Amino acid sequence: MTIKLICLDADDTLWHNMRHFNATQDALTDMLQPFADVDVTRERLIACEIRNLPLYGYGAKGFTLSMIEAAVELAGDQLSTAMIQDILAAGRALLAHPVELFDGVEETLERLANIGPLVLVTKGDLLHQESKLAASGLGDLFSGIEIVSDKKVDTFRTLFARHGIAPEQAVMAGDSMRSDILPALEAGAWAAFIPQEGAWSHERAQPPIGAARYTQLERLGELPDWIAGLD
Repeated sequence: MTIKLICLDADDTLWHNMRHFNATQDALTDMLQPFADVDVTRERLIACEIRNLPLYGYGAKGFTLSMIEAAVELAGDQLSTAMIQDILAAGRALLAHPVELFDGVEETLERLANIGPLVLVTKGDLLHQESKLAASGLGDLFSGIEIVSDKKVDTFRTLFARHGIAPEQAVMAGDSMRSDILPALEAGAWAAFIPQEGAWSHERAQPPIGAARYTQLERLGELPDWIAGLD
């Protein structure tokens, strides 16, 4: 099997991401403890996030707006200006957190680039994702950058067509079953699931048991050998 395109997710595949969102969520639950239990705040925030995805998309900015909305719903008229300012400050901190690469990522990408062209396929806020990529120092290793509003079957079909390859000549690797794995498989590509702790519940889905072009890896560093063994 000749792989001619290697697609990679960014957040929680190349660098840590959800740990920062989870820490910001914890800060919100602390702020709202006078008004709601921790579990209630978390459930309300998740509900706001999912409801707002069609409006704000994925990313820290939409998450911040959802935090404010959840606070308004839980605290009502008791939500102070100071608390709103604290939530906004938490959102700004989320946007400004340093990029922390997973161990061995750069070396792994160099190995993968010797197999085929690399394309970064990530969703989220354009400006934030561009700034994280720049801070990562990995940009020169990629032949293409795709920052999309969501990852669906047509997203991958369009990507493969743009690069002039058949779907079975492409691999997608990432930490999200819902966004990275299932749509890539449905589009006809190979897919490697690399789960991470603390994943957002919205990104979870049942694995494609028995799918011939699917595998689960413990870390990104295993991807080059798996690709080399495809036949």
